[in-house]
Amino acid sequence: GVYFKNKLKLALIGQSLFGQEVYSHLRKEGHRVVGVFTVPDKDGKADPLALVAEKDGTPVFKFPKWRVKGKTIKEVAEAYRSVGAELNVLPFCTQFIPMDIIDSPKHGSIIYHPSILPRHRGASAINWTLITGDKKAGFSVFWADDGLDTGPILLQRSCDVEPNDTVDTLYNRFLFPEGIKAMVEAVQLIADGKAPRIPQPEEGATYEGIQKKENAEISWNWSAEVLHNWIRGHDKVPGAWTEINGQMVTFYGSTLLNSSVPPGEPLEIKGAKKPGLITKNGLVIFGNDGKALMVRNLQFEDGKMIPASQYFSAGETSVVELTAEEVKVAETIKVIWAGILSNVPVIEDSTDFFKSGASSMDVARLVEEIRQKCGGLQLQNEDVYMATKFEDFIQKVVRKLRGEDQEAELVVDYVSKEVNEMTVKMPYQCFINGQFTDAEDGKTYDTINPTDGSIICKVSYASLADVDKAVAAAKDAFENGEWGRMNARERGRLMYRLADLLEENQEELATIEALDSGAVYTLALKTHIGMSVQTFRYFAGWCDKIQGSTIPINQARPNRNLTFTKKEPLGVCAIIIPWNYPLMMLAWKSAACLAAGNTLVLKPAQVTPLTALKFAELSVKAGFPKGVINIIPGSGGIAGQRLSEHPDIRKLGFTGSTPIGKQIMKSCAVSNLKKVSLELGGKSPLIIFNDCELDKAVRMGMGAVFFNKGENCIAAGRLFVEESIHDQFVTRVVEEIKKMKIGDPLDRSTDHGPQNHKVHLEKLLQYCETGVKEGATLVYGGRQVQRPGFFMEPTVFTDVEDHMYLAKEESFGPIMVISKFQNGDIDGVLQRANNTEYGLASGVFTRDINKAMYVSEKLEAGTVFINTYNKTDVAAPFGGVKQSGFGKDLGEEALNEYLKTKTVTLEY
Repeated sequence: GVYFKNKLKLALIGQSLFGQEVYSHLRKEGHRVVGVFTVPDKDGKADPLALVAEKDGTPVFKFPKWRVKGKTIKEVAEAYRSVGAELNVLPFCTQFIPMDIIDSPKHGSIIYHPSILPRHRGASAINWTLITGDKKAGFSVFWADDGLDTGPILLQRSCDVEPNDTVDTLYNRFLFPEGIKAMVEAVQLIADGKAPRIPQPEEGATYEGIQKKENAEISWNWSAEVLHNWIRGHDKVPGAWTEINGQMVTFYGSTLLNSSVPPGEPLEIKGAKKPGLITKNGLVIFGNDGKALMVRNLQFEDGKMIPASQYFSAGETSVVELTAEEVKVAETIKVIWAGILSNVPVIEDSTDFFKSGASSMDVARLVEEIRQKCGGLQLQNEDVYMATKFEDFIQKVVRKLRGEDQEAELVVDYVSKEVNEMTVKMPYQCFINGQFTDAEDGKTYDTINPTDGSIICKVSYASLADVDKAVAAAKDAFENGEWGRMNARERGRLMYRLADLLEENQEELATIEALDSGAVYTLALKTHIGMSVQTFRYFAGWCDKIQGSTIPINQARPNRNLTFTKKEPLGVCAIIIPWNYPLMMLAWKSAACLAAGNTLVLKPAQVTPLTALKFAELSVKAGFPKGVINIIPGSGGIAGQRLSEHPDIRKLGFTGSTPIGKQIMKSCAVSNLKKVSLELGGKSPLIIFNDCELDKAVRMGMGAVFFNKGENCIAAGRLFVEESIHDQFVTRVVEEIKKMKIGDPLDRSTDHGPQNHKVHLEKLLQYCETGVKEGATLVYGGRQVQRPGFFMEPTVFTDVEDHMYLAKEESFGPIMVISKFQNGDIDGVLQRANNTEYGLASGVFTRDINKAMYVSEKLEAGTVFINTYNKTDVAAPFGGVKQSGFGKDLGEEALNEYLKTKTVTLEY
């Protein structure tokens, strides 16, 4: 289609990688670049735009300037006119171009400017966007006129400024890639005669000058937010600085501290009202409003950059001797440096990457080339800034290769709360590769206490980049880390240790579960946490008992054959869990996954992330190597979707709703045919025959519905009660409900806590309304409890007929749905019980063993409870049939979900 569009002859005036990309994309679209006007070579190194244009044979001109004393230089003007351009394109241009050149072509000139004009006219527009705390950033493509960035607008694009964006991240994420597309689009609009000219409004116009190093000094009478904006608005160029111990120190990597200030060693800063603190995470500094921010990296006058946490210990690392293997790596890296620093004749030990003319774009190239050519060695951009001299850089690389570069101890920022007669300490950041870190874009969200609707704390909201980092860490831990080399028995030892730590911290974990999910504390201790401990113990015991088999096959005479199977881990597994049993669901899936030898990335439910993050902290204490367990709080739509599509994940275990399960299965199939296990919705039937033990049936039937506020996958979604005992059963249930104590889950006498979150409560109230509308009888409850928080009355409906919404759909709340069946009609009630698309659990109450066995055989469900309910155990497999999903949690069968079988045949 490219060749049928209208095309133009273009002159490109400008420089840099951005200029190069715009040039290449315009040519790809079929436009003719008739001349490139760029800056002279610097230190013998041509500008990137000049390099590609010369390669293509496009005429390239490198004028140091276009005019002298206000007059256009004659030879320059002649050279320009000789190319015969119809439009000038200025992607990024630092030179002053005279008006006669600007107006010379038929279509004039268009310029790219990295702000939403008329705001931030002039140089350093990206810096000023951040410094002034704008909530939106963006760029404008405009028609050049004789003012400074005042010409009419052709097109504009904008994006949100994330809380921790820097000049670099904004440029790399949006202004650079989207800017290239927009320049190409603008040229095509002009070619097609459709390009608008919208005059810039004067209202809201600002003009700021170029930000130079001398103007970038930090002022200490600003608030923390203004300080943060100032530091990130100069990151990486020109760099905001202050004076410490008589020397200029530049700050990089600033984040606002949302949590309590960690302990540290004081650092006097000239002019600051309060000394800074060197902590394990970096330098904490304070605004004049008393609020704090964290600075990650510091750079000294000689250009050396260090992690701020090492300010007092910098320079203590000794030089390491290289092995023969490491010398080879160093040689490879020298070749990569030489390729980037083409103007430097020989790379010496003292060669400085940046002083030799490299830019921040070259950093990304260096890191990527090293990854490709040095066996997947993953450096961070920061590593290059930390070691800019070649010899220092090689030392840094060698330490990385030897694994010496790891932080010795885990650094945790906690949110602390005094509650339940203890101090609970809750991590709130993403847990990736053995470290707690903020989300890459700095985004957070509030997690809510359902007992009163208050905010517990802000939690990191994982971005796509965080998911990718977590998967990369899990893959590296599986393929190259000690986890993959560890003996199965040693793996079991770590899991036993983790189970012990969960048990030692059970009161704190149960308290966090009560705060974050509304679980009644006494139940959380026994079930949510208690069963999590048991699950890890059970699977720890399986680690060294996963076995293949030997198989007799037909021999290839006269030789003999031996065939055996091996059970092997799958690799990186993703686990996505629901909000009803946050820690227990984590344990059910991850214990089997780890026992099988896999590594994992787990996404807790967005509304209940806190016990999963506490678990991450305990996993480090237990000695799990970094990267084996990664926890990424965030949304299903972003983080969950990315996990189901990720090409490096081999298995996904999901517990949640049927519609989302289908969506996940589809993504797993389309991406790389991941293995999937799904534990989905349920509408479990409970059949109560008139020959049951009635007291027990009432007690267990209530548990089947109201256990954990009805937020229970296997809850009895529908009770079928035989006609002759129906009325008596209903009366007894209502009597018992009236005795139930509704209240604060931390109160030891509470029976029934708040529903998990507000949206869920609203859904349940809607469910009850539908029931009443359709003609079911509301015998009890159906309303929200009049008190703060998200409490719902235990509810009972009778006269529920098979066609009704209540008979078909799961409520996932404390709502008992009762239908009557005719005395003695076993096959009739079975048909009704099976008339559902779900098949998770089921139950039957009768004293007749033959009836019980017949019914259990006919019920279409993964589990049948006879004269009991909710009786799950870590050794008994758990999972559904039909649209309740497939695959098992718990028991030996769960291991098979996380293993693959390899057949080996040999001849001897």
